[in-house]
Amino acid sequence: MKPKYRVLAISGSLRQVSSNAKVLRATAALASEDTSVLLFSGLSSIPPFNPELDVQPAPTAVADLRLQLRECDAVLISSPEYAHGVPGVLKNALDWIVSSGELYGKPIALFNTSPRATFAQAALAETLTTMGARLISQLCISIPMVAGEVDERSLLLHSVTASAVRDVLIELVNASSLSSEDGLNTTRKGST
Repeated sequence: MKPKYRVLAISGSLRQVSSNAKVLRATAALASEDTSVLLFSGLSSIPPFNPELDVQPAPTAVADLRLQLRECDAVLISSPEYAHGVPGVLKNALDWIVSSGELYGKPIALFNTSPRATFAQAALAETLTTMGARLISQLCISIPMVAGEVDERSLLLHSVTASAVRDVLIELVNASSLSSEDGLNTTRKGST
């Protein structure tokens, strides 16, 4: 069966073994048959944002991100916190999306794998809201993990965590269905 809903998952960490990437890979494994969760892997390829380069054609990595955002029904971001802020690579990627508007009206949930990392979560929420994304605050959850001590398999086996992740996915998909019905889940007119 071809999945009906597409969720783009973005880790704010470039590390393959980061707890953020692990929780997103576990989320993909927990998705129902009608939902696919695709982990965006091009964050490290996105060049530093420069408004003078934000023309058509966009840099290849930027065009790929924009395309994947347009094609998804919802977005799930799991990000670490660096120096009380959003990691530069994630903020840089978001800066490339401001003018093109792929996040406008798009339902978004946030995962936080460190209960102490509240500054980045708040800053990310502010940035996404300013960009016109539909951040669903009740789907922004903490999944406490100790770096290096948890893998995807143990996350899948932990019933409380697995249940919380499944619930977020179900509600995120429901929110994307409502957005589509209301005409909210579209890129702004005139954007590329």
